[in-house]
Amino acid sequence: MTESALEGPTPTTDLLQERFPGLLIGASFFRGEETVEIRAADVPKLCRVLHDDPAFRFDFLTDLCGVHFPDRPLPYAVVYHLYCFSGKRRLRLKAWAGEGESVPSVTGIWSGADWHEREAFDMVGIRFEGHPDLRRILMPEDFDGFPLRKDFPVEG
Repeated sequence: MTESALEGPTPTTDLLQERFPGLLIGASFFRGEETVEIRAADVPKLCRVLHDDPAFRFDFLTDLCGVHFPDRPLPYAVVYHLYCFSGKRRLRLKAWAGEGESVPSVTGIWSGADWHEREAFDMVGIRFEGHPDLRRILMPEDFDGFPLRKDFPVEG
């Protein structure tokens, strides 16, 4: 695990490492923001705990986006921004996926993930396994390609 740019205590990370040894593939705490990194396959397990467990209670999915890193072994990241109302805490979760690999949907945990996952699919091409209605949301249905991928042609 890489723990770059650690500035202070990381209570969520410490507790996750204690409860799920080997699950986190990266963690950082920088400028008051805590980030944990996992593999895409571990999303349902970890997100369910982060939402339901009283030690965490991340009850609000603020945002979810897809990012393309073509030079990495796992070139796709889904970035979840979570918030705990009772503890007034934030957590950034990054789930890494390979080419052709899907990421489990979190719509069953946070219903607000529905349109966010559709946008990540539409613009980056990340498929969300178990999504109730995964189809384009911004681009026309017959549009070819994914505009936010780094290899998308910018000229016509």
